[in-house]
Amino acid sequence: LKSQQDPVVYADKVECLIEMQDLEDKGYIDLYYGDESGFSLNCVIPYCWQFKDEPVLILPQRGKTLNAFGLMRSTGDAVKMSTKEGTINAAFVIESIHNFANSLTKVTVLILDNARIHHAKLFQSFIRIWEDKGLYIFYLPAYSPHLNRIERLWKESKYRWIPPSAYVDLTTLGQALDGIWTKFGTEYKINFSASKG
Repeated sequence: LKSQQDPVVYADKVECLIEMQDLEDKGYIDLYYGDESGFSLNCVIPYCWQFKDEPVLILPQRGKTLNAFGLMRSTGDAVKMSTKEGTINAAFVIESIHNFANSLTKVTVLILDNARIHHAKLFQSFIRIWEDKGLYIFYLPAYSPHLNRIERLWKESKYRWIPPSAYVDLTTLGQALDGIWTKFGTEYKINFSASKG
């Protein structure tokens, strides 16, 4: 992906991210990263250990997926999550962001990637409305998923935090995810203090 980046745009956007992070560190703004992700019953199998003669068994299941649109604070200590079965469309993302915009207490920047859904005509029609509520959209440079901090949340959830017992059906998977989102920032943490961007 790096070869497809525009180096000038990339450098400019990274500089903006650093400046916005500094503004948040000083308490002037809130900074959130947004993204969509899917969770299926065909689970991710990480490397793990087990007791001798004690098999770990998770049966893969094809079928429905639980999709999420998440908004994570840049500091990794707060998350707002909207989930649904089936495909996420622009209307769902707009509703999630609109509810978020209505709860703001200070100027907030929401950082998004360049997914088609984030550039849909319907989505674009709400940007001015959100700005009037103090929410500003900032798009990451193209082909730069590593700059979207919420990608760490998806990775930690899928590879570390969802217990094997959650993969019985979509209900148990949803309950496990709700538990993670509810305890995110206390029991489940991501530390970004060592990086700027």
